[in-house]
Formats: sequence, C-alpha cells, structure tokens
Amino acid sequence: MEKQIEESVLLLLYITSWEEKIMNHKVKRTWKGYPFEILDDLTEKDYIRGSKRAKSVYLTEKGIEKAEELKNKYLDIK
Repeated sequence: MEKQIEESVLLLLYITSWEEKIMNHKVKRTWKGYPFEILDDLTEKDYIRGSKRAKSVYLTEKGIEKAEELKNKYLDIK
C-alpha cells in the first residue's frame, strides 16, 4: 500500500505542476502539500528536489519520467 501512496503523490505533484524558467532551464515546480515522510522518500529516490523551508519543490527529469509512466498506468491518458 505504501508504494501506491508514494506513486499517487508523485502523480499528483506532476499533474499539479507548472513550468518555470530558472537560470535558462525549464523546471516543473509544484506545491508540496503532502505528508513530509512521503516527500522525503521521493527526494531520496531523486524524483523531487527542493529546500526544506520552501513551500514548493521541483520534479527532476527522473521524477518526470516516472510520473509520466504512472499517468499512463493509472489514468490511461496518452
């Protein structure tokens, strides 16, 4: 069950993200209003990055790829 919760949170982070340009790089940023222990797990897996003090995080390339896989798996959207 823990894996499904983690996957769901990553998918929600991806779906609710927006694009920002930071130092000539586009990043997907999202609010981190989810349980910290899940966000910590996603950070350890290098799916997201960000400051502990910030209210938002950004998705890494690895996180975006995983979220797109989950979108296809759970939402059946291409």
